[in-house]
Amino acid sequence: MQNFDRRAVLAALAAAPSIGAVATTRSARAQAANTIKIGVLNDQSGLYRDLSGPGSTQAVRLAVQESGLAARGINIEVVQADHQNRPDVGSTVARQWIDREGVDVIVDVPTSSVALAVNTLVRERNKVFLNSGAASSDLTGSACSPNTVHFTYDTWMLAQSTGGAMVRAGGRSWYFITADYAFGHALERDTAAFVRAQGGNILGQVRTPFPGTTDFSSFLQQAQRSRAQVIGLANAGGDTINAIKQAAEFRITRGGTKLAGLLVFITDVHSLGLEVAQGLVLSETFYWDLNDRTRAFTQRLGPMPGGIRPSMVQAGCYGAVLQYLKAVSDMGVAAAKASGAAAVARMKATPTNDEAFGEGQIRPDGRAIHPCYLFEVKTPAESRGAWDYYKLLATTPAEQAFRPIAEGGCVMPPA
Repeated sequence: MQNFDRRAVLAALAAAPSIGAVATTRSARAQAANTIKIGVLNDQSGLYRDLSGPGSTQAVRLAVQESGLAARGINIEVVQADHQNRPDVGSTVARQWIDREGVDVIVDVPTSSVALAVNTLVRERNKVFLNSGAASSDLTGSACSPNTVHFTYDTWMLAQSTGGAMVRAGGRSWYFITADYAFGHALERDTAAFVRAQGGNILGQVRTPFPGTTDFSSFLQQAQRSRAQVIGLANAGGDTINAIKQAAEFRITRGGTKLAGLLVFITDVHSLGLEVAQGLVLSETFYWDLNDRTRAFTQRLGPMPGGIRPSMVQAGCYGAVLQYLKAVSDMGVAAAKASGAAAVARMKATPTNDEAFGEGQIRPDGRAIHPCYLFEVKTPAESRGAWDYYKLLATTPAEQAFRPIAEGGCVMPPA
């Protein structure tokens, strides 16, 4: 019988679990190296849940499915979190995602104050931020970043389209009811600039606490007392819904004053109902029933949470992620994970084209451009059925819909 060295046998037995652990660790690392991790960060429970929330995650998953990367053996993992419309919460989640959980790209992020915080963090960590939900035009202006794409809409676009239309219709004096955070301030600023540029004037403004304001009656009456021709609502989501409902209740517009919802989503119109919302003029870059392509996209997206139709924010999550995954396909997973700025640069080098927004491009400042549509909300008699809410008034071509790059003040920091 062969003699065995007892110490050698014990050493081998002790080493066996370590060898298995090393093999498991190597396998996990190999899988992680071949995985793109996407974090959908938005309002899952508050004012912006319907226009963003779980529906945005559903849209991201559709983009992942349609990218075709799974068939090539590339793993795409999607996670989601609620930022509660608070910059501190959003920053904490984003930091944990990037530093501990290996998230490569953060998507959506309505609430501009949260988005601006995430924008800074993502640049510092050299990851990717695909903004769809936040509106502040500063994201492609003073706060522009080589790691950020602003996809769907912004305050400059809204100001030019909706604000410009109201002024052209005779609304030359304005009073603003403004959500008191970065988005509201930016929307008021950009709209006021358009009003003044066309010879109008601003009679005043009132800032409403965000979040937490549900009673707008005193603010509306204050605006009415100014005798402004237009009351501009520089808010969104539940705030806009409450303000419009209370304006109708208190008959704020009975003296000829016009109400301008500067950011109104289709989910808001649905909550208001056509009896209240009819006649509102608003701007969107996506409408589910706009054409055959948008209807096909909506059908593929499938039933949405709560039976809603997709908002432009949710469609924007789809379009932005699809474009990002095209860049991943072109440059490879390793290169995309190594440098978020390089992945964004590849996104900019490739024209955008999807069924939600059609053809477009991403400019050097990170602004994705595509057409903008001016709609009027139908009357109950004009609507043919559920979610048939808009009639098209005008289309602004992609190259005119967003602020000229030379006017934005973007000084791109080093990648």
